[in-house]
Amino acid sequence: MVPLSVFSINILSENVLLLVSVLVFIAIILTQIGTKFGVPSLLLFLVIGMIAGTDGIGIHFEDYHLGESIGHFAMTIILFTGGLQTSLQESKPVMKQGALLSTLGVFITALLTGGFIYFATRNMVGEIGGTFLGCLLLASVMGSTDSASVFSILRGKKLHLRERIGTMLELESSSNDPMAYALTIIIVQILTTPSGLAAKPHGMILTGVGILILQIIVGTIVGIAVGYGAKYLLEKVKLPGNSLNSILILSIGFFSNGIATVLYGNGLLALYLTAIIINNKANIPYKRDVLKFFDGMTWLMQLLMFLMLGLLARPSQMLHSLVPALLIGLFLLIVARPASVFICLAPFKELSTKAKVLISWVGLKGAGPILFALYPVIAGLEGSDDIFNIVFVITLLSLVTQGMTLSRVAKKLDLSFDEDPEIETFGLEIPDEMGILRDHTVTDADLARGSTLRDLNLPHGIRVMMVRRGEHFLVPHGSMRLLPEDHLVIVMGESDDDLEE
Repeated sequence: MVPLSVFSINILSENVLLLVSVLVFIAIILTQIGTKFGVPSLLLFLVIGMIAGTDGIGIHFEDYHLGESIGHFAMTIILFTGGLQTSLQESKPVMKQGALLSTLGVFITALLTGGFIYFATRNMVGEIGGTFLGCLLLASVMGSTDSASVFSILRGKKLHLRERIGTMLELESSSNDPMAYALTIIIVQILTTPSGLAAKPHGMILTGVGILILQIIVGTIVGIAVGYGAKYLLEKVKLPGNSLNSILILSIGFFSNGIATVLYGNGLLALYLTAIIINNKANIPYKRDVLKFFDGMTWLMQLLMFLMLGLLARPSQMLHSLVPALLIGLFLLIVARPASVFICLAPFKELSTKAKVLISWVGLKGAGPILFALYPVIAGLEGSDDIFNIVFVITLLSLVTQGMTLSRVAKKLDLSFDEDPEIETFGLEIPDEMGILRDHTVTDADLARGSTLRDLNLPHGIRVMMVRRGEHFLVPHGSMRLLPEDHLVIVMGESDDDLEE
């Protein structure tokens, strides 16, 4: 398709805000339509970017360096938000499983897939297939599951899974990007170093393992140190309102990522660990509002990153990569991912075979693998264009086959269930030591003894804080007359009777 010249706009021109606003608006509107048909939002963002790109409407964007910078920035925010939403209490029972999947699982997936590419498809993947290390690079780029895709599908569809599968998948997807990133960067460095190509295989392996271990150790130390430093800082510094607190926490995340990178550690790992410690150990003022801020930032970053990656794609150049991409994608889906899951989870007998099958199915690809595929391109590695095209096609395949069928597969395996409706407290928040908030919708049965709030005869330790009637918020009092469908926000805590005992 020949691009329409009237729409041929350089993304770095003065019209960039107009361009971005139009694309974002279209993406959000189509997301609402796609949700009805079970199409993942992130798939739509990618497709819209492709349609708007050079092979479509004609928006030219070919700056891979800028694309990598924007993508890496977006990924740090997405990963940081994932850490802020990770509860150690909920994750503790599946911490070992998640850690194995996000480290050993990524390595096994990359090794098996690299072997398949080398022995079965190396003649189809261009120059990168000339060496096993090149095939392993292509596999490593796709080694992780994408946190943005997993979070979007699990939470967007409100899919609740048995056997703590949902928590395990979110933990794995949030923490396995550092491993895939490290493998990708290490192999790229070896392949782009003249001495690296001539080195003996065992020398390259030892070099890679040494760098990987260094990155993990430094990243872990920095992440934990900055996290506990942030805990102390947040308890001492009192800022007005939630906006400055949110910005302060975000700056701490960037600092953790940056200082780890300067010290030759894994910045993404440090960032994630810092976020977990802040969420679980620090006393965060206005925590509910802070988390809402990061949730909104994450959606914006996901949207912009997927649109940008879609703009970078050239569908016309992907046709020659279609067959190897389909073969490699099917191998990942049917062999490599299930093998890594069953090997890593073999010691955990409490997990059913059905649970392991479902976890195997949720090896979702997304922006992460596409972003990692940009590193060989930026490094000027021969055959890097083929890597980008193959990974892009596999990501589309993954979002279509796995993303659109996850709910049905979970139901087929009898591993999903309907959860109680989320508690609605209209933004009210109280410290845990003061009690807990619950909501209640008034029914005719509640009003059988009388229609006033006093007639409800609530037990000691339970008080109504707010009443919503339609669009109105009412301050409660004993003689207030209640109506069916009134929504009550209730606080439950200790009463003076409890103290007297």
